[in-house]
Amino acid sequence: SFYEELVSHGILAPLAAPVEGMVVREGSCNYVAPQGISSVVKYYLKQSGADVSYEQHVTHISLRDGKWEVSRKTGPPEQFDVVILTMPVPQILQLQGDIVNLINESQKQQLECVSYSSRYALGLFYEAGTGIAVPWAAQYITDNPCIRFISIDNKKRNIECPEIGPSVVVHTTVTFGSEHLDSEPAEVQQLILSHLQRIVPSLPKPSSIKCQKWRYSQVTKAAPNCPGQMILHTQPLLVCGGDGFTRSNFDGCIESAVSLAEAVKPHL
Repeated sequence: SFYEELVSHGILAPLAAPVEGMVVREGSCNYVAPQGISSVVKYYLKQSGADVSYEQHVTHISLRDGKWEVSRKTGPPEQFDVVILTMPVPQILQLQGDIVNLINESQKQQLECVSYSSRYALGLFYEAGTGIAVPWAAQYITDNPCIRFISIDNKKRNIECPEIGPSVVVHTTVTFGSEHLDSEPAEVQQLILSHLQRIVPSLPKPSSIKCQKWRYSQVTKAAPNCPGQMILHTQPLLVCGGDGFTRSNFDGCIESAVSLAEAVKPHL
């Protein structure tokens, strides 16, 4: 039903473009988000009517008069009746305040089990009208130590448009990501570009490039024995969830979200 709703609103569309080297599981169906994956999040936030504050770096969570006091890097602390944490699990364990003592020993062990792969993503952006002469929309690479995936992104999303320039997205291998996690970004960018040049020598020179470190890319090991979420404190409610408690795909995120909603309902 989640897929049907998103498809009916044009947020998702079935993947129609050719993707070389993709492993297709029997009975599975792949989708793309024509306006980018953030459009899925924006759709649900709009549906919720929530007042959203972005770029708030949470540092401390403490109990104050039966509420949660949440402190952030800048600005005064705020109080909440319910707190839901969906950041990567290692970042939950880095939080300070009463939360440190509220996580019991067995929960701490479960949370410490969670592991993630790390990757770099490189975006190459072109002027409108630039032609990229390859027969595929995306390609999985199996024999390169640096690059795992290349996508002609507008082609993959099936939104080729003469007014908008094409873009290319490159994801590195997990091994390359972990080996260069603390390297200089400019050096990493140059390394990826040199490998890309060898794989797709016909690529034109981009008008701009963005290199993004993805420290917590995909969950390699989820929290054991957690049905999509973990309640750290009941009154007031403090609960954590996200793909660290399921798996890193859309189904995993939905599964955790439904589980979190069930946990929060009795507290509304």
